[in-house]
Parts: sequence; C-alpha cells; structure tokens
Amino acid sequence: MHKWFALATLALLGACGFQLQGRQVLPALLANVHVEPVDRQSEFTRALRASLSASGAKLAAEAGEQAADVRIVRDDFAERVLSVDARNIPTDYELTYTVEIQVRAQQRELLPAEKFELSRIYSFDERKLLAKEREKEILREALARDLASVVTRRLSTLQ
Repeated sequence: MHKWFALATLALLGACGFQLQGRQVLPALLANVHVEPVDRQSEFTRALRASLSASGAKLAAEAGEQAADVRIVRDDFAERVLSVDARNIPTDYELTYTVEIQVRAQQRELLPAEKFELSRIYSFDERKLLAKEREKEILREALARDLASVVTRRLSTLQ
C-alpha cells in the first residue's frame, strides 16, 4: 500500500513540473561545459560548478570542440557603508556580488557578456565584531550560491 502511495506521489510531482531545488534542465548544447573563471577559488565559481553539475552538465577540464565554454568575465564582491551612528561608526552595510558571464558553444556565441548582480543589507554592531564578520562571510557565500542559481536558470533558457 505504501509503495503505491509513494509511486503515485512521485508521478503527481513529476506531472506538476516539480524539480529539486538547484536543478535546472539545461539544453543539449550545455551537456558538456568548461567553466573558465577569473578566480578559480571564488565562492561564485565553486557554486556555479556545483549548480551546473547538479543540473546534469558534465564539467570539462579544458575548453574543446565538444564542450560549451562558460566564461566568467567578472567576479566581484563589494561592501558599502549605508549608514553610520553619531560616533561615525558604520551600522549598516550593503553587500553586492556582481558577475558577468559569456557563453560560447559550437563556434558561436550563445550568450554575449551579461551582468548578474545580487545584494543584501546587513546591520553591524561593533560589540559583536566576530559574530558580524562571520555573518558577512555567510552572506557572501549565500549571495554566490543564489547568483549561481540565477545564472544556471539563465543558461537553461539558451537555444
């Protein structure tokens, strides 16, 4: 009985378009992908590789005829003070992660350089310096993962 219920649930989820989070259906042109990063160790580069892999793309070690080339033209993280207190100490920051992506496959440009940007605001309390520094790092990683998800969704629309 439970087996039939589980099968029926899976069939219904598949029929309604349900997909696991972070997984996009990539076009056949992106079945093999070479990611050419500005910084191999950036949070975004790691997150994009994971997102593409989770979406079924095979990551190629180097560019070639068989692999689409996803070039990360820009990979920047910026922190900007939004407000200060009476003693001129920052109380709010805006964190912005910006990337620019270009995609080529089969000797043609599928996506000219396109900019993607996400930002978050976080409050700062100098009395909690260590916790706030860790919060900033967590937000940076979350922005990179969210941005990788946005880019992967955009790549899933390419023809």
